[in-house]
Amino acid sequence: MLDAIVERIGEENVVQVVTDNAANYKAAGQLLMGKQKRLFWTPYAAHCIDLILEDFEKKLEVHQVTIVNGRRITSYIYSRTILISMLRHFTKGKDLIRSATTRFATAYLTLGCLSDCKIQLMTMFTSIQWRSCRFSKTEEGKQIQSFVLDSKFWHDVTTCIKAAYPIIKVLRLVDSDEKPAMAWLNAINRNSLLNTYACNVEVPSASLSSPGHSELFFSFQVKEYVANNFKFKGHPKTDDK
Repeated sequence: MLDAIVERIGEENVVQVVTDNAANYKAAGQLLMGKQKRLFWTPYAAHCIDLILEDFEKKLEVHQVTIVNGRRITSYIYSRTILISMLRHFTKGKDLIRSATTRFATAYLTLGCLSDCKIQLMTMFTSIQWRSCRFSKTEEGKQIQSFVLDSKFWHDVTTCIKAAYPIIKVLRLVDSDEKPAMAWLNAINRNSLLNTYACNVEVPSASLSSPGHSELFFSFQVKEYVANNFKFKGHPKTDDK
């Protein structure tokens, strides 16, 4: 189908084909580049960034454990009406879950919400309202309370969101319908030639098979982007209200 479209438009009029990064599109893209020598196939940037976040969650133990524990806290509270009311009382109506364009981004944004409400959650789980609640007497309730009061959990939350938030910011920019992201990415590329992203996560080589996408990925240069755009105190802030 892609080949037929290129032939209908004219090979001389097509420079690049951008698709999802699913296996069938990868195969089609490789075949297309094999036939059309002047054309590049590039996987969709937002999907590739989401795969990076997926690797963070699945391949880095601290991320995996922290996200699971964060989900346990939010699931426990939001599945009990009494605790929802108690939460809203202590957080002044703030929620612990924030949606995003992808599932893996949502997991990190939820950790950000937990971090925002850290003091309120610790206050809630040491309050007389919690101690007099029947859930505080259950084993599961005691376990959730121990997570909330565990300083290591909060340290790991900060570690996770410091790593993920800059990438989520890029995801929002490349996936936005409001304004073109190419000029912004080119600016990043011009100022980020010396640094590379120091992270023990393997990025699938197939995702970087075309020169255009290799340049796009390495232009993110997350290390320099973090240094230039974020001043961390507690956890990084985003443009979201």
